[in-house]
Amino acid sequence: MIRKQEITTFEFPEDAIIWDVRDASAYAEAHVKGAVNQPITGLSADCLTQVSADQTIYILCGGGSKAPRAAELLDGLDDSREYVVLMGGTRAARDAGLPLEQGA
Repeated sequence: MIRKQEITTFEFPEDAIIWDVRDASAYAEAHVKGAVNQPITGLSADCLTQVSADQTIYILCGGGSKAPRAAELLDGLDDSREYVVLMGGTRAARDAGLPLEQGA
């Protein structure tokens, strides 16, 4: 199941699994605190084995175009999981003053 949530109104659960699906260089420039780089080009069923089947996977990108595509791809691999697309991505998070990190 895929849901959408505006990143600016999202309250990150303490143990949230957050995948930033941009490439490594964009991720290194700035990413939401706690996000793991999982580039869209490398998403596979193997990636999903790293996350417990009952955990929601939160997905974001830079501005909101790659994350919905990534969620569709993941849902096609395993539609029994819950995926949440964080709309607005890193840019909206930065504009809202949410904490961002730099580096890989």
